[in-house]
Amino acid sequence: MTTSTRGSSSQRNQVLPAVLVLEDGRIFRGRAYGAVGETFGEAVFSTGMTGYQETLTDPSYDRQIVVATAPQIGNTGWNDEDDESGRIWVSGYVVRDPARVPSNWRAKRSLDDELERQGVVGISGIDTRALTRHLRERGSMRAGIFSGEAAAPDAELLERVQAQPHMKGASLYEEVATQEAYVVPAVGEKRFTVAAIDLGIKGMTPHRMAERGIEVHVLPATATADDVYAVDPDGVFFSNGPGDPATADGPVALMTAVLERGTPLFGICFGNQILGRALGFGTYKLKYGHRGINQPVQDRTTGKVEVTAHNHGFAVDAPLDKVSETRFGRAEVSHVCLNDDVVEGLQLLDQPAFSVQYHPEAAAGPHDAAYLFDRFVSLMEGQRA
Repeated sequence: MTTSTRGSSSQRNQVLPAVLVLEDGRIFRGRAYGAVGETFGEAVFSTGMTGYQETLTDPSYDRQIVVATAPQIGNTGWNDEDDESGRIWVSGYVVRDPARVPSNWRAKRSLDDELERQGVVGISGIDTRALTRHLRERGSMRAGIFSGEAAAPDAELLERVQAQPHMKGASLYEEVATQEAYVVPAVGEKRFTVAAIDLGIKGMTPHRMAERGIEVHVLPATATADDVYAVDPDGVFFSNGPGDPATADGPVALMTAVLERGTPLFGICFGNQILGRALGFGTYKLKYGHRGINQPVQDRTTGKVEVTAHNHGFAVDAPLDKVSETRFGRAEVSHVCLNDDVVEGLQLLDQPAFSVQYHPEAAAGPHDAAYLFDRFVSLMEGQRA
């Protein structure tokens, strides 16, 4: 939840004091950045050195206060091409050293001006390294940013932070998904039709499929099996999204219906967790999650190590070193994080279905995982043959 009071300019706002209050009582004092006011969310950190525009507009960051671990943010300003959705979704933004003057040939305005324009409350000038280490040791937690008229005694601010809802148990995917279906046409000759379930989809994802000759029908999170098969799909895609996958009973039921029909299926991030639940595995909240564009993952089907883009605070609880029997046949863990052995992908061995926990559309991350869209195409080709 965010409320803000806009000043005459974001440059002027940066001289106002601001405070970041964590639910365990740790307090960081700095300067206002972006909009002035108050905001609440789960404090998490993102390790990417670039790509802040894609991060801020990623719907998976709904109700999260994002801490940038890179020391200087805003150098390339804000353009009109790199948004991953129609708005900024983060609840708040925390930076150490905001760029004084953006410099990029595509920039239309500064990052702090865009934050102010969209009413996103932030804070700058704090020790983000100390904050990141605190979150690594204690875990992601509820937090609030307060500036301007929102300032109050520390004890009162802490009490307000502790009254906020937890991320565990939060059902958020419907509030970020499209309300109306839309179509992203294939680039060049159309080869396949895919029904993509929007649980918080990023704009680059259907674009990557369109580049491969796929006509993508993006459907609301509340879509039914009848809605999916009304577009006569060659494959079904489940997107990334925010919140606790344990609350996503509707998408799990829809994926179960797709698996029962044997349609080629591909899921990413939240979609990976939905596949895990549909196969009978549990999910759990990570201590501080994986967020950034530099996470090492091994594709266990090839042995290749990839540098990948992540944004998730929950994971699938599946056995790493054995094939599991499910109601849809044999399943195995296909990808694993090399930092902490978290499950990063699943695949069925008797059906054309697989998923990964990260973001292969590579906006703004590395392109190591682009082959996953080609793997999806191969599944659809095999099914058609």
